[in-house]
Amino acid sequence: MNLEPFKENPKTSFLAGLYEKLEKDEKEVRAMIEKEPAMKELAENDLASILEQKKSLEVEMQGILAGDVEEEEMPREAILEIRAGAGGDEATLFAAELLDMYKRYAIIRGWKISVSDDLTIELKGSGVYEDLRWETGVHRVQRVPETEKMGRIHTSTASVAIMPIRKKSKFVINPADLEMEFSRAGGKGGQNVNKVESAVRLIHKPTGLAVRSTVERSQSANREHALTILTAKIDALKQEEEAKKFAANRKGQIGTGDRSEKIRTYNFPQDRVTDHRIKESWHNIPGIMDGKIQPIIDALHAFDAASKA
Repeated sequence: MNLEPFKENPKTSFLAGLYEKLEKDEKEVRAMIEKEPAMKELAENDLASILEQKKSLEVEMQGILAGDVEEEEMPREAILEIRAGAGGDEATLFAAELLDMYKRYAIIRGWKISVSDDLTIELKGSGVYEDLRWETGVHRVQRVPETEKMGRIHTSTASVAIMPIRKKSKFVINPADLEMEFSRAGGKGGQNVNKVESAVRLIHKPTGLAVRSTVERSQSANREHALTILTAKIDALKQEEEAKKFAANRKGQIGTGDRSEKIRTYNFPQDRVTDHRIKESWHNIPGIMDGKIQPIIDALHAFDAASKA
């Protein structure tokens, strides 16, 4: 058995050491069986115990590595970014309402929420990316704005992007491609965070992507945090480009993964939310906007599972 992958993983390195010791014990017992036939019965009992322990360790180590692979594919951390689209003030209002909807859903799920800026949050917890991965795209709202005196229905949009934070990024950022700016983090008056330039803004020159981090207390911690977010954004951008190349060949997929694709309409006058990719609708918009989107998430999972069957 090749132990190298298990030795390299911090979660299994100790178990790999135990396995190596058992292999050594196994050789000694087998040698004893050959040299001392009188001890054969006792030695064979020891050998059976060793082999059983080895098998148990092997199953445990493989399970840990398999869990790491699954977590890499469906990370427990993701960035949720929302931007207002067409529709002026109404689009800005809708973007904020969508963010609140996802925050409430995260609270229901017991996920940890960290606010990066006005319309960007980080989510941590079991099932974060697995359940939100299909939320990327354009969300459209149809309703009568409070400022509309003629009672006309307006259509506005906001784009949502779900970007997984992976432990092993497929993209390595060249330090020469980064510009770094420092500033005061801001916050409520009088706090120490205001007195030093702890906030960090990173700009990735090749893509033009920029990230600002103010959530940590020190400049170095904010730099690391900003780099993590920037890496996730670049990864998502690269994956989106790849998805576009092969979208036509992927049957039964839930959308293209492109944030410019219209995926859902929230029709307030008809109290109906429709997901255009799976052609399914739900009622009770107040409840949905209050974070009760699990039925939508479940329907997307079911559609994905059926398409793979």
